[in-house]
Amino acid sequence: MRLLYSRFPTRYSCHAPTFLHLSSVDKPDSSPVLIAIDGPAASGKSSVARTLAARLGYGYVNSGAFYRAVTWFVLEQGVDPNDSAPVADLLEKARVNCWLQDGASIITFDGIDPEPHLRESRINSYVSTVASIPEIRTGLTGKLRDLAASQNTVMEGRDIGSAVFPRTPYKFYIDASPEVRAMRRQLQEGGGPQHDQILARDYTDSTRRTSPLVIAEDAHVIDSSRLTIDGVVGEIIGRLKLKGLAVGG
Repeated sequence: MRLLYSRFPTRYSCHAPTFLHLSSVDKPDSSPVLIAIDGPAASGKSSVARTLAARLGYGYVNSGAFYRAVTWFVLEQGVDPNDSAPVADLLEKARVNCWLQDGASIITFDGIDPEPHLRESRINSYVSTVASIPEIRTGLTGKLRDLAASQNTVMEGRDIGSAVFPRTPYKFYIDASPEVRAMRRQLQEGGGPQHDQILARDYTDSTRRTSPLVIAEDAHVIDSSRLTIDGVVGEIIGRLKLKGLAVGG
């Protein structure tokens, strides 16, 4: 899986004794900056996070792509994604590695990079199910924390500010009306109306037992319904400056 980010040619790896290893949320005072971008499906958070990372020269990590990668591996191994115990056991026994190198974020399973398959329809059908398994969220939370341990990072997802990095002071929640999000998803993927699918995804994400989609108490909420990507990024940079973070833009 290769996710673009800017100005970091050095390789950064996430190594753990097992998939279910969970890194601590405690970070030393000299640790890199972590900007959390959360929001529901099709809110524009991915475009905003990528643009913000490029503007600041930070690393960019799309946590949702990691969950898609795990879903691919589960399906490839013939394991029922609705049966959480075998899924967790499969990942615990697998050799899972991830790193940032030469402008790309890569995750492999037993040496295989699933990036070409992450947008397949079967992945779309099961990613929410796999992402709701507590052991999977624990394992990927550890991987995401390890990835951000060595460089300034913009990380986007659904629980980055609330669960993965709850102590970062730089939290943003990107939202938009269901109608706007449905239109965006339809333009992105084609096909018929997406309104019902968007609402169903919202319900699944907000009601799962582990790390549900919520707005972190100290997150700055931005409604992107009538804003451009640059407009949202500009508002985020303005808020970062108000918090005392030295950023360009």
